[in-house]
Amino acid sequence: MLDALSEKFERVLKKLRGQGVLTEQNITEALKEVRFALLEADVNFKIVKEFTDRVREKAIGQEVLGSLTPGHQVVKVVWDELRAMMGQDRVGLALNSQPPTIVMMVGLQGAGKTTASGKLARLFKNQGKRVLLVAADPRRPAAGEQLSALGRDLGVEVHRVDQTHASQTDVVRICSTGVDRGREQGFDLVILDTGGRLHIDDELMGELTAVKAAVAPHEVLLVADAMTGQDAVTMAGQFDQRVGLTGVILTKVEGDARGGAVLSIRAATGKPIKFLGVGEKLDALEPFHPDRMASRILGMGDVLSLIEKAQESITREQAEAAQKRLTSNTFTLEDFRTQLGQMSRMGSFEQILGMLPGGQKIKQAMEGDKPEREISRVVAVIDSMTVKERRDHTIINGSRKKRIARGSGTTVQDVNRLIKQFLSAKKLAKAMTGAGGRRQLAQLLRAR
Repeated sequence: MLDALSEKFERVLKKLRGQGVLTEQNITEALKEVRFALLEADVNFKIVKEFTDRVREKAIGQEVLGSLTPGHQVVKVVWDELRAMMGQDRVGLALNSQPPTIVMMVGLQGAGKTTASGKLARLFKNQGKRVLLVAADPRRPAAGEQLSALGRDLGVEVHRVDQTHASQTDVVRICSTGVDRGREQGFDLVILDTGGRLHIDDELMGELTAVKAAVAPHEVLLVADAMTGQDAVTMAGQFDQRVGLTGVILTKVEGDARGGAVLSIRAATGKPIKFLGVGEKLDALEPFHPDRMASRILGMGDVLSLIEKAQESITREQAEAAQKRLTSNTFTLEDFRTQLGQMSRMGSFEQILGMLPGGQKIKQAMEGDKPEREISRVVAVIDSMTVKERRDHTIINGSRKKRIARGSGTTVQDVNRLIKQFLSAKKLAKAMTGAGGRRQLAQLLRAR
């Protein structure tokens, strides 16, 4: 998501940084390119105009043009305005001081409400909260079963009404009984997975209004497909007028979304994006941080989010144990495989690159290569080794390499390449973590 926009922003701002003197004219020319980039990203024209006008006004001020580094100052102005456009600060879920917190999920059919409900349940369950999912979509026969399956996978309870006795007008009762159960049984969070509906359908929108009046949810979250661009923004405004939203969850942002919804939904509706769905798996839900997204768009990366992902995937004990094995020279292929598994739990390689400063350039240099495929090959090779071989790579001779290659569906050259990669990674990691690491790392880089 936003790769094309990020690339254009980087190109424009690089020109500005490279100029020793900035004038009103070259800032205006640069902002024309920024305007085109935002319009191509499907950002609303009015929002684009307001954004570029604010940037221009601040960029041609004496504080910027008169500074020693005017190009860098303009980048700061653009970052500030991007952040402001997307909401300035992170807005999380408003947890009620008197449990349970009631969260009502709304949106069009097919936007991913049920999956988003499961992701939200997982997120708060991992924070130690007791979560109850409520299947409030009696019109779609498979909806309740889908939510129940998610609940089983997550170890989260699901409140359902027997569909053979539930009429299509039972949604208010289903939600009310679910909330009552949440209160009686001491749940911290009750998530109402309502059915999809068109925002132009008066009867179904009236049903949501009735549910809201009956259960008084603390949060009404619109689940919207980021791939629909400005349509998602328009739809959010109409849902807000009819029901009253407190926030938005944008799904499918890992795809080819141009970014219009992410950039303009807050400016157009006044409602904050609270979470981003970045994949199909239940752990693929990220809190939305306007400042971090602004940094990603400008090619600065998002190291804080990367650290948070690492902390979710790797415990302090695991990290300390790995560091100890590295510094004591006992790091093995078995440990190497474990590290690859932990990295894959952090998300796709492309997502990780997107969080690194300059990651966009690395993506371009890869020219469509799929690192996940190479990692799968490495894992297959290690899995074809015996325990003894994984723990002591020095015993892997020619005949053993042939056997490992046959067992993993690879070649002897692949096995040799893996061992070489392992030794390089081990040497580099030891240089970074051991005593005098900086000096050793500098020597290693010079040798390479």
